[in-house]
Amino acid sequence: MSFADILRSAIASLRGNWMRSLLTALGVIIGIAAVIVMVSVAQGTSTEIDRAISRLGSNRLDISSGAERRGGVRGSAGADWSLDERDLAAIASALPEVQYATGALRGSTQVIHAENNWSSQWQGVTADWFPINAWTLSQGTGFEEGDYGAAAKVVILGETVRRELFGDADPVGATVRIGRVPFTVAGVLTPRGQGGFGQDQDDLVVVPLATARRRLSGSVAMPPGALQSITLGVGRAADLAYVEEQVGEILRARHRIRAGEDDDFSVRNIAEVVGTRTQTARLMSVLLGVVAGISLIVGGIGIMNIMLVTVSERIREIGLRMAVGAGPRAIEHQFLAEAMLLSLGGGLIGIVLGIIGALVVGNFGTLPVSLDWKVVGLATACAVATGLFFGYYPARKAARLDPIEALRQQN
Repeated sequence: MSFADILRSAIASLRGNWMRSLLTALGVIIGIAAVIVMVSVAQGTSTEIDRAISRLGSNRLDISSGAERRGGVRGSAGADWSLDERDLAAIASALPEVQYATGALRGSTQVIHAENNWSSQWQGVTADWFPINAWTLSQGTGFEEGDYGAAAKVVILGETVRRELFGDADPVGATVRIGRVPFTVAGVLTPRGQGGFGQDQDDLVVVPLATARRRLSGSVAMPPGALQSITLGVGRAADLAYVEEQVGEILRARHRIRAGEDDDFSVRNIAEVVGTRTQTARLMSVLLGVVAGISLIVGGIGIMNIMLVTVSERIREIGLRMAVGAGPRAIEHQFLAEAMLLSLGGGLIGIVLGIIGALVVGNFGTLPVSLDWKVVGLATACAVATGLFFGYYPARKAARLDPIEALRQQN
């Protein structure tokens, strides 16, 4: 028999019991569809996390003040005011590997313009804060060099604050009040949207560090020159570990922390966050592979079971085919073709349903979705492989039947 004859015969056999064929392929259909949807969601989430991490900057170290300790009670991180501008200067001068270095103060306040007001977060920063965090301006010129030392009353708005206070109007040059202090708007940050942890990255206002210290932090008791955090931008990723170690030594020496005592600061390496994300993505891929394998195995077992039943039901037909000249190889190919058609047909239906499901989740759900056509191609290959693997035993069993015994079989 030619390949075309085998294919026509397989299609005719499956069409004769189309309902059973559809139910047999159901395991493969569900498995393939579920895998496509899960992989699309996983890749979309991974892409979104990568985008959020890239905004943070991969070659950076974040240094925070330690927790305040009163007797046996330990406060929240950043409450100890253990960092100051002298620490920042010492680190920047001692480590040439540090390309950018900035200190920051933060707080929350009400921002007011005319009859509009908005509760937001303010940050007092130095000039290096912008390149370290990859912030650019969509409007205005930003701070001038003299604004940082003169504690100038200028502010840069995040997009959310700009929208809530000004609507469609141009805010550059306008006056807003932060708390009770009037500020001139020097620019607007380029919008970024939602961050990796669900926060609105555009809901902030930025002022020079000296301005924040003198005009916005007056009600907060802090030592002179105190900082809540220090952020370092390292020129090369290969130097991150060395800089992290050296920063720890510099701060322990400056803060007179003896061996065995707890540090009054903490250092976070963004590269470690990236590494954790990579490991999580790898584990997620393994998990999805296991789920896909289990789904296909279940579907393949269903195909094998039905094909064994089909062989038992068609023993007399097999005997007649052998009697008129069909060899064992032709019989094996026919049943193998039927198993492959079941698996491939189920796989194609599952692919269509999976693509539709991924598009529905992406358009109407809250999860990010990235549909990769390589996954669709791999799903098709897996469907064919499933038919070959689980269809071989029933096909081999049919090919080994004795034609005389088969002809004696009563239907």
